[in-house]
Amino acid sequence: MTKMAELKDLTIDELRTREHELADELFRLRLKRAAGQLANPMRPREVRRTLARVKTLLHQRAAAPGRTA
Repeated sequence: MTKMAELKDLTIDELRTREHELADELFRLRLKRAAGQLANPMRPREVRRTLARVKTLLHQRAAAPGRTA
């Protein structure tokens, strides 16, 4: 599980990369669930929440461009 503090240390480019990785992982997890091969049923929930955290940070940084976070 990714903590918000860990994500805050990432740059905008790293956050965008992480966003794409999480979106891809969520897609793969949905396919596995549909095929009945999902080993950990809580993993999609964790990925969705982490993706939301990343998107929140990206939106916050976009809203305050002069701020260095």
